[in-house]
Amino acid sequence: MSLPCTRRRFLAASGALGLMALSARAQPGKTDAQSGGRRLKGLVILVDFPGTLRPVSRDFVIERFRKLSHFVQEMSYGRVEAGFDFTPWLTLPEPIGRYAISPINLEVDKSRVNRLIQHAIDAADGQDFSRYDYLVIYLAARFKDYGMVGLCGYPGMLGWSQDIAFKTSGRGQAVPNGVAIFTATAHLGTLFHDSTHVWGGVVDGKRQVPCLYDHDLQRAHPTIEQGWEHALINMGYWDPMSCHAYKWQAPPPGISSWTKLRLGWLPLDKVRMVDPDTPTEILLGPLEDATYETLVIRIPLDAQRYILIENRQPIGSYDPVLPGHGVLIMHADDRVAECRFGKAPVRLVDANPERPHLLGAAFSLPGRCCYLDAENRIDIRLLERVGFAYRIRIGRPH
Repeated sequence: MSLPCTRRRFLAASGALGLMALSARAQPGKTDAQSGGRRLKGLVILVDFPGTLRPVSRDFVIERFRKLSHFVQEMSYGRVEAGFDFTPWLTLPEPIGRYAISPINLEVDKSRVNRLIQHAIDAADGQDFSRYDYLVIYLAARFKDYGMVGLCGYPGMLGWSQDIAFKTSGRGQAVPNGVAIFTATAHLGTLFHDSTHVWGGVVDGKRQVPCLYDHDLQRAHPTIEQGWEHALINMGYWDPMSCHAYKWQAPPPGISSWTKLRLGWLPLDKVRMVDPDTPTEILLGPLEDATYETLVIRIPLDAQRYILIENRQPIGSYDPVLPGHGVLIMHADDRVAECRFGKAPVRLVDANPERPHLLGAAFSLPGRCCYLDAENRIDIRLLERVGFAYRIRIGRPH
């Protein structure tokens, strides 16, 4: 006896969530045998340049990465520990202008990124690279000197893998996993954004955690002064993989459930799988509060497409920074690798499209409390608010 089509799709897709967790095996980091958590270790190579005044101190940089460690710990519910070691300031052989690049991702001169990485690792060759999961090159230069606030060398600007591995000219040490590059003006959200490209790793030729802003729109709007927010069409200010930061003088917003799943940071027993053929009511806790039984609702559409529902509330150290609070509904498509050509691996449903840049994307009570996905015949309704949690009904439309 054959199962109905919707039931077959649901059962086939139910296994996809487990595959997402398995992908963490390809990511950098070591597992702590006692706690079961992961440990990430980075070496921060501090570099300055002939003729350039150093704008920050070594202590300033150490404090920035201490804050990154705290951000990682909170976003992973204590499952991941990120630690960093720091070199002394090392002077590169050429002035900053020889390494400077375009602020437009698709127009970056890759030879200049190659030169910077090679010169930086050669300067740091006295360190033992094998002790680390990735490298960070931190520039004693400002955004306007270099051209970008931060970037990921690879998997990123130079591709998803490095066919000719970077090795130091002296001892022949290889760069482990990947390398991120930051200027002295990089926001905490930028430190996370570009480090996460490396932490997520590459599986089947795809970055597990890509940029969530649109690269084609970023060409026209590469900086804040040139309307950067117009590129944030997929996740707006609801995830630093999209926006880096919402307010420049504030911490970054917390990361979305999609990014947590891709990183393997969200406990899978906190994810509730729902078949819309069976009407279901669920109490959905805030994504920041691991004490709730359910933090994410996942509705499979087929083996590679699904809906995620999460609840973002002004609790914890970071989600108070969000542009609003309530329930976010996302359409995800694992067939899409990067945000280009009008496609994205994940995209928010906009509850209040009259507000620009997805600022009003959250559903809430009172407010917009219902979403009908007519194409997939799925009805999602917020029934009541219970403290910071929401009781939500999912089923087929009548």
